[in-house]
Amino acid sequence: MERFTTFKFILLHANSPVGHHYFLVRIIALIMKGLYTIGLLILSNTFMTVAWYGHLKFKEMKWSETLGLVPIILISWAIAFFEYCFQVPANRIGFEGNNGPFSLMELKVIQEVITLSVFVIFSLVVFKTETFRMNHLIGFCFLVLAVYFIFKK
Repeated sequence: MERFTTFKFILLHANSPVGHHYFLVRIIALIMKGLYTIGLLILSNTFMTVAWYGHLKFKEMKWSETLGLVPIILISWAIAFFEYCFQVPANRIGFEGNNGPFSLMELKVIQEVITLSVFVIFSLVVFKTETFRMNHLIGFCFLVLAVYFIFKK
């Protein structure tokens, strides 16, 4: 509904300075909301990846040698709290229902691409035994295609 109203306003006032100014302000606001959304999703997914997979490296750390499963779950849960502190605002800012630039489907696909990108970097940096192979690259190419098709109007 917001997109139609904005478009209608621009059409009615396209030749006036107000129409051009409103159009530029709206475009800049959408770009900034998109950038904030993507930045928050990157932070969120960094915390998520550490919470989900970071504990696998705990066994190499002296302080965690005697910890059982429950304390490890609680530590991971505490880390995941910060994921939500970034994820929820990212979705609220980015969702077109809240005047953001992305539909629900677009938000989800962006989220998945960021998740896998953060995970690949994390696994290569933290888990030195992991390798990035051709099948991984092909899979990422398909994800880029998914982004293209989801955003295609």
